[in-house]
Amino acid sequence: MTTAMPEAALPAGAPLLEVDGLCTWFDTLAGTVRPVDGVSFIVRAGLTLGVVGESGCGKSVTALSILRLLPTPPARHMGAVRLRGTDLMRLSERQMRQIRGNRISMIFQEPMSSLNPVLTVGRQIAETVRLHQRASRADAMQRAVEMLRLVQIPEPERRVAEYPHQLSGGMRQRVMIALALACNPELLIADEPTTALDVTIQAQILDLIGRLQAQLGMGVVLITHDLGVVAENCDRVLVMYAGRKVEEADVTDLFDRPLHPYTRALMASMPALNQTSARLAEIPGLVPAAHELGRGCAFAARCSAARARCHSETPQLMRQGGDHLVACFAVEQQWQPWVDHPDATLGLPA
Repeated sequence: MTTAMPEAALPAGAPLLEVDGLCTWFDTLAGTVRPVDGVSFIVRAGLTLGVVGESGCGKSVTALSILRLLPTPPARHMGAVRLRGTDLMRLSERQMRQIRGNRISMIFQEPMSSLNPVLTVGRQIAETVRLHQRASRADAMQRAVEMLRLVQIPEPERRVAEYPHQLSGGMRQRVMIALALACNPELLIADEPTTALDVTIQAQILDLIGRLQAQLGMGVVLITHDLGVVAENCDRVLVMYAGRKVEEADVTDLFDRPLHPYTRALMASMPALNQTSARLAEIPGLVPAAHELGRGCAFAARCSAARARCHSETPQLMRQGGDHLVACFAVEQQWQPWVDHPDATLGLPA
């Protein structure tokens, strides 16, 4: 089985990454926990898949599992992750090293902890280029300068010799993007790429990712808490809760017709331009820890629309028109159209 990159670029919209029934389990002293349990989705070339949900829903673990970055043991994986038909779960560690940073790259949440503090940013980018493209030291450093210029860092010839602590938060995030894109990957996984950045820098970072995606034809997985970011930057959206996919739809369909109570709750917690009340709707309780999951729907304890079967049976994904998927027994009810103030139809406290 080869990991060589195919010469022909995929046409926009063609399946690039297919995740099929991905499970990630951890063996702990308290027993086996399942932070990712049977997740499936497709990332298409040139398009962006948004992955949303509260902290603890399994978003980052899913991303790390795709790249097989979790230590095994204690982690165990099941299911398939196919990149252009090649199942990454069946590759050796040596073959995976040719995938990571080369065909699939990842922007991690916190650049200060992800960048090596004792190496210059130029050297860190150059090392990736030398590893995957067998470039000379001089050519790799020149590529580092080019990448810093591409991500709009001023004076890139000087910045390549600086260390991460000498750069601002926005610049460090741009360095992370430069590092991720240095080898022109087919797929970019961006895990909260705008965390802890001010609004202006957030917009610049997201615009930069979008422009580079159009230029390189990448597929993008954008992990975020911000539904506004999803609405502006994604083509399709995956909503996760407690390690499972609870809803998936095209971005327009999801915002026009959210079906799962959790999705509706997330949207209701966002401020609106025409908001008349000072208090936002909130979701009571917390996401259950992976070791606390039992029978039934994981969201049932927080959902006032839950029925008796929600506590005893696990809902399976159902197709609700077109490519809109949802896992919820309550969808059998006649939902009202989404409105600006949906508290009455949401099943949430007033």
